[in-house]
This record gives sequence, C-alpha cells and structure tokens, in this order.
Amino acid sequence: MLRIPFERPTEHYDERIIDIDKQICSLIKKRKEVSDNNPGFPPLEYISKWSEEQGLYEGFLMSLFGNMMNEEQYKPMIEPAGFRQHIAILKSVVIGDRFYTLTSMKQYTNASVLTLNIDWDSEPEVESKSHQHCHYELYINDQYDSRMISGGSRSDHASYKYVISPPLPDEIFGIQFRFKEYSFPFNKSEASHEIVFET
Repeated sequence: MLRIPFERPTEHYDERIIDIDKQICSLIKKRKEVSDNNPGFPPLEYISKWSEEQGLYEGFLMSLFGNMMNEEQYKPMIEPAGFRQHIAILKSVVIGDRFYTLTSMKQYTNASVLTLNIDWDSEPEVESKSHQHCHYELYINDQYDSRMISGGSRSDHASYKYVISPPLPDEIFGIQFRFKEYSFPFNKSEASHEIVFET
C-alpha cells in the first residue's frame, strides 16, 4: 500500500557509531545472502535468550526481526503516470461461495493498474469465512513487480487494486494472474487459497 514519506525523527546523530551502523547494514546484507533472502522468524525462546544476554527489550527484537522478514514492503513503488487506455480482461473464477472477477486493466506509460473484485451472498445473521477481510498478493512472473495499493470490503463485496511494473503488454493473451490469499498482510505462512486467471 502507499506509504507516508519518511521524515527523519531527529537532527541528532552520534558520529562515533557510524562504523557500528555500517557493520549492522553489512550483517543484514549477509543475513539475506546466507538465508537466500528467506530468513523466517526466530523462535521466541531465542529472542528471550538474546534479550537477556544483550540487555535489549524482547518487544524491540521482535519488531526488528519482523521488519527484516518483511523487507519487501519497503521497496520503492512505481506511481502510475501517463494514462493511456483501458484494456478489457473479462475473466472470472468461482471458488466455494466466492466469485472472483478481473474486468479490465488501466494502462499507463510506466505501469498497469489491475482491480480484483470478489463477490459473495451476504447473510447478516450468519458469520462465516466469507465475511472475513483477507489479504491477496498478486504474482505474474519474475519480470513484473506487483503491489496492492488499496483494498476494502463490505458485507458482500471486496475490491483490491494493484500496480504492476513494468506495464503489461496491451495484448495480454497467455498471461497468468495468480492471487494468493493470506489472513494478514506480509504473512509468510501457507496461503489458504490461490486464485488463478488464465488469459
């Protein structure tokens, strides 16, 4: 999703720690390389032990490792610019009681914008999985970066918008859109569903 620009929280910086901070950055890079950029999250007993050994708060370490696990969310995002046209897709998939649709795509000079719509029958007196808000990650292939920029739902409908860069071709025949459903954003556990659209 779109992020608020970061503002430096203070003008103070102790230059005596610059070499330590460079080492921290170097170790983070090494950690990514050794783990093939899939580090997971340390067991909580490790965090408790390190907290005690190093005199650091457990909550701080949990937040630190959580941020390192989800580094992808900080990757700079393309802002769509130079609108060109709408491209019709008109594809649907039914899984259980949910109806998933891709109707069209907006083409910009630097990106494509795609909207996933989900509909289901609403019965207010019955609370079911259909009414739970989920997170959907879009994957096309390694050539494209896909990011959800907005999303929301109500009792019988949900809609999620994605920016794809570089832009997809105007003729999208043969492109596969794969949406993985997660309970929470940036959750690396097994996806509960995968919705695939073939064009």
